[in-house]
Amino acid sequence: MWRSYQERMILLRTGSARLSGIMEVVSCSLMFSSRLIVVHQSAFRVPALLTSVMICSSLLCPAGAFLYNNRYVGDQVLRIIPTNEQEVRALKGILGLMKVDFWQPNSASLIHPNRSVDVHVKNHDIRGMHERLTDEKIQYQVLISNLQKEIEKQTGHRFSRKRRAESQYDYEVYHSLEEIQSWMFEMNRTQPDLVALFSIGKSYEGRPLYVLQLGKGNQKKAVWIDCGVHAREWIGPAFCQWFVKEAINSYQYDSAMTKLLNQLSFYIMPVFNVDGYHYSWNTDRFWRKTRSKIRKFHCRGVDANRNWKVKWCDEGASSHPCDDTYCGPFPESEPEVKAVAKFLRKNKKRIKAYISIHAYAQMLLYPYSYKYAMIPNFNCVESAASSAVKALYSAYGVRYRYGPASTTLYVSSGSSIDWAYKNGIPYAFAFELRDTGYFGFLLPESLIKPTCTETTRAVKAIASGLLKKCNPDKDRFQNI
Repeated sequence: MWRSYQERMILLRTGSARLSGIMEVVSCSLMFSSRLIVVHQSAFRVPALLTSVMICSSLLCPAGAFLYNNRYVGDQVLRIIPTNEQEVRALKGILGLMKVDFWQPNSASLIHPNRSVDVHVKNHDIRGMHERLTDEKIQYQVLISNLQKEIEKQTGHRFSRKRRAESQYDYEVYHSLEEIQSWMFEMNRTQPDLVALFSIGKSYEGRPLYVLQLGKGNQKKAVWIDCGVHAREWIGPAFCQWFVKEAINSYQYDSAMTKLLNQLSFYIMPVFNVDGYHYSWNTDRFWRKTRSKIRKFHCRGVDANRNWKVKWCDEGASSHPCDDTYCGPFPESEPEVKAVAKFLRKNKKRIKAYISIHAYAQMLLYPYSYKYAMIPNFNCVESAASSAVKALYSAYGVRYRYGPASTTLYVSSGSSIDWAYKNGIPYAFAFELRDTGYFGFLLPESLIKPTCTETTRAVKAIASGLLKKCNPDKDRFQNI
């Protein structure tokens, strides 16, 4: 992928492999080393060179092309499986000392016997981690042996990818926030009969929170879909864009999609956590939270899926600002959460389904998240989930588990699906898309198409169910 030093010298001297070549070499290789930049600057006396670097870094090349300054070299992702309570206690102690990045589950409090734990371990802790796990006789395997190389596989070619018009927009690659927002404007401009664009507020760092309304007119019933709540889950925004593309392209010849867009409105928010997503592209690939700042703490951000006003900051959420599941200083403290909650409250009579797209685990979850109990309309929601998972399976034979979030995944408080359900939206779902851990948050771009294709089938199944009447059992389930 990278040219040798001699080849880069030849490329620079030829001059007419010219600005694109220089920008590739400088911004996508030499940015790693200020020493090399100084050498080239003094050797060739090209005043425009650093200007080219600045232009490329700010406009043309996402941070993935810079490979995050090689910060993940030698890091590993381990899958650890404690088999009893003693091993669970030992593992919690080990992980507490190492300060690892939890991938699945997302905090030590959720570790249980015979449940796999995926953690990102920094290079300097790898040897100690292996030794401690071996000493405690805890089973583990290495899922990713060099995280930097895996990131390069996922994103390394991006710097050479041309930016294209919407008519040639590539839905099979990951896109930066700026590209996604430009795409949203272009969809609104080129598809005015089916697409409307509006903002519901601004993020902590002042970025607009854009939503697309998809459908033919203002129908009585609506579906909300948000993606990118957790910044590092890039497949989410990719799906939201894919769904819009599929809906528009198939509107005139797919009778099922035609019916959906004629009888439902879809509110689609491709990037919920705009600040965090931008930060994930430019600084920390595995950043999860928002980017808000509390004056008395040095740690930034809140888990946007623990910040909703429903059993806020209870089990499955953390009150410590440095934790990935930090619930925030108060419910709806995050402007992103507050803006979405305000919009949903205002339109809750029309919105019949709330769908939030996450990764990874291959699951379709519904309330409750915060307690072990059945929702009153369990039969209707369970039937909808079953139909969705069957539709998803029909595409490529990929199996998803489905059920209440608390029992299917783990208990968590302050979640968006619980809040949506408690506020009168009868169908509230959270997808955990591919995969089950082999790639984790680094799902390759080659898997965007199949993942989004199968998920689109599932979402269509849920939406189609809204057009039919479901009569729940007369007996209401009592809270446990």
